Amino acid sequence: MQRQQTKTVTNNAHPLEGLRQKWMDYSMLFKFRLTLLVIFSAVVAYMIAAQSAINWIAIVVLSLGGFLITAAANTLNQVLERDYDKLMNRTANRPLAAGRMSVSEAVLTAGFLSLAGISLLALFNPWTALLGTISLISYAFVYTPMKRVSPIAVFIGAIPGALPTAIGVVAIEGTISSLAIALFAIQFFWQFPHFWAIAWVGHEDYSKAGFQLLPSKTGEKDKNVGLQSFIYALLLLVVSWSPYVLGVTGIVSAIILTILGLIYAFYAWKLYKLCTKEAALRLMFCSFFYLPIALLVLLADKI
Repeated sequence: MQRQQTKTVTNNAHPLEGLRQKWMDYSMLFKFRLTLLVIFSAVVAYMIAAQSAINWIAIVVLSLGGFLITAAANTLNQVLERDYDKLMNRTANRPLAAGRMSVSEAVLTAGFLSLAGISLLALFNPWTALLGTISLISYAFVYTPMKRVSPIAVFIGAIPGALPTAIGVVAIEGTISSLAIALFAIQFFWQFPHFWAIAWVGHEDYSKAGFQLLPSKTGEKDKNVGLQSFIYALLLLVVSWSPYVLGVTGIVSAIILTILGLIYAFYAWKLYKLCTKEAALRLMFCSFFYLPIALLVLLADKI
């Protein structure tokens, strides 16, 4: 009787464990944390551009559309890189690399997500849907294969990486305005020190898959990585004043973003001087805080 009860409990646990694993697999496939940052950027940009009371239904539609398109892009990225993901410690357990999910299931999922996401963005205006489509295609089919060809992949990837803020503005303004370009520029230049710091920390792992992500002449970790990170951090300092120059936000946010930018540039300079993993880690963690704080500061000052 005891053996029969144990067998019953075990059998009942199997479906729940399977559902739990499927949930975890789709979480990895969609890259939930990265996707949430995309949604955050688009929504805050939408609110910065708003000239009247916030339409919360529009916020929900924008969030859902952004989530679906980003999840589709991440899914296609893992379909194309499944054989390379097997070679790296950080990605070997992804569902496609580990063989827990079929390619056909992932591709079909990406197809449905793409159609639904673009359709939702099209409810705002054609420009929003077009930018969403460009983001999806450039990330999945240009940036992803280019990573094994040239470090220019980081520049290419920074374009879809910065489009969420532009999409947020265009969703409410219906055109690619000066504000859309300004917020795009802030997120665009922020990405270079951010991504190169990540590439430095994970260089050995990335090298196993043949990814060429560092901007040094040899493709290895050297002073040129820190120097270029510092240069882009200085460019970020300049463009962070654009919302103030456009009259969208006030001087307070411009000053705060200048302080944030100087801190960001300082850690990039330290990477240039020290060329150590510890310096790259500090720059990486600084980058995690810069973008959400900067966008929230712009929103608070605008309000």
